[in-house]
Amino acid sequence: MPQPMAVTIDLEKCTGCGACVDTCPVDALKLENDKAVVDPETCIDCGTCVDECPVEAITL
Repeated sequence: MPQPMAVTIDLEKCTGCGACVDTCPVDALKLENDKAVVDPETCIDCGTCVDECPVEAITL
């Protein structure tokens, strides 16, 4: 059973730049309709994407 997802993406803030996608060590993020989307079953909640997001659209 997957753990509850702690990574949250604010789609209002997300600009679709892809910085989080490029930095994710487990490829849990992708862009869909120019917005970041996280795969909760792949995400390890490491926080790398949080630090990388230039518009602070991602939180743990």
